[in-house]
Amino acid sequence: MAKKEKNKVKEVVEDEVMVDVIESTDYKQSFLEKYQNYLIYAAGALLLLVAAFFAYKYLYLAPKEKEAVTEMRQAELQFERDSFALALEKPGEGFIGFIDIIDEYSGTKAGNLAKYYAGISYLNIGKYQEAIDYLKDFSEDDLLTAIPKYGAMGDAYSELNDFDNAKKYYKIAVDKDANDLLTPYYLHKLALLYKSESKNEEAAKYLKRLKDEFPNSSYGKDADRLIFPPSNE
Repeated sequence: MAKKEKNKVKEVVEDEVMVDVIESTDYKQSFLEKYQNYLIYAAGALLLLVAAFFAYKYLYLAPKEKEAVTEMRQAELQFERDSFALALEKPGEGFIGFIDIIDEYSGTKAGNLAKYYAGISYLNIGKYQEAIDYLKDFSEDDLLTAIPKYGAMGDAYSELNDFDNAKKYYKIAVDKDANDLLTPYYLHKLALLYKSESKNEEAAKYLKRLKDEFPNSSYGKDADRLIFPPSNE
């Protein structure tokens, strides 16, 4: 191809590229002009959403959290005294109980913790379904509340003679990361429940785990006797 023809082809290609660039730029400008208001509204809505989140967190939720913690102290005191009915509804001295704290301080950590206290309180006064309902609704965030939550649900189902669910929740409790105080306690309960159903192989499995993993606990020391009971038992 002659040099003159090559230059002509090159000029044509460059012109087409330039046209494409101009058309693309015109399209972008047209798009922005057409949807400018929508984009401004969307950005404004996003800013309002972010502002609302921080306002809720720091101007509403933080003071509410502090208020809830103060309000719950009297109910906690009654709970520590094993005055569970009072802790639930009438702890005294002008303070509200766990049930009202749950309602009035929804969304706070204290309001969530009150569900745990309420569940354990109902368990102790023999209202087992209420205990289950509140414990299910409680969002645990560490082992100090996760293991007793599921263990207590196992207790409540056991009291209702719903042994399948009792075993289910005891298993959840013992499968959490081990706690030297709580895990052997619920392993023991789970083993005894299987033993009461004459499911000795299952009972032995949990008793062996109890003996192997927690030999120094009172339940671990008792595991051999339960696995191999004396002949007169």
